[in-house]
Amino acid sequence: MNAIFVFVPGSNSNSFHFSPLLRELALLGHRALAVDLPGHGFDATFAASYQAPQDPAALAVEPAGLTGATHADNVAHVVDVVRRAGEHGPVVLVGHSRGGMTVTGVANAVPELLHRVVYVSAWCCVDLSAGGYMAEPEYASSALNDLGAGLLAGDPAALGVLRMNWRTADPDLLAKLKTAMLADGTDAQFLAALNTLEPDEGLDAGSDRVDPGAWARLPHTYVRLSGDRSIPVELQDRFIREADALLPDNPFDVRTLDTSHLGFLVRPQRTAALLAELA
Repeated sequence: MNAIFVFVPGSNSNSFHFSPLLRELALLGHRALAVDLPGHGFDATFAASYQAPQDPAALAVEPAGLTGATHADNVAHVVDVVRRAGEHGPVVLVGHSRGGMTVTGVANAVPELLHRVVYVSAWCCVDLSAGGYMAEPEYASSALNDLGAGLLAGDPAALGVLRMNWRTADPDLLAKLKTAMLADGTDAQFLAALNTLEPDEGLDAGSDRVDPGAWARLPHTYVRLSGDRSIPVELQDRFIREADALLPDNPFDVRTLDTSHLGFLVRPQRTAALLAELA
């Protein structure tokens, strides 16, 4: 029976983000779906103050539908999707960026429901928390560090969420974002990618780390994005090394794509072909 790919998006993202990749997998004959985590997709908050012309003062205080959303909520939601999808075939669970945190939580909770987990330049915490890794040398070269607070549209402590203004018109900030996220795309592709993102993201990214008991027999793949300036390849490689040290008898299957953090949006065929090999 053919595998079913289930995709978990990263920060400020949703199922729409994966549309090009889902299309290419379908054209290769594979079944695939993308998850909207709680408070995302059509449940996301898009305030009138976020539209044009923007009202920055109102945007900074607009109530957020994601307030109080937890990592545990995300894991429970994806476990339910995996359980339902698993009635129709083996499930390959794929996480991108912050979506890796949810994938780890699901893999720890229900490894028996998964055929394989795949991290596409995604957070795979082993020895440290995400915050801990951000303080390490491997994260120091992340171009996200150059953004400062310019992207924030409000006080996270007051709002209860991370609110980003992806519709900024600041040319310096846009240039830094492009470097961080889609340096190998055109300016038009970069702006299109920004418009797939949502303003709000939950504060709780979770603290799950790879559980060697749960992962003992679970196949797992890490897709390194060697041109990624958001999650530097040095940090991706550290995730792989630490997981392999924890699971010497079941190491990561490692693949590499020479692309940026969001390169699969504009060149989905290459990523789809790689994933198809795992089915």
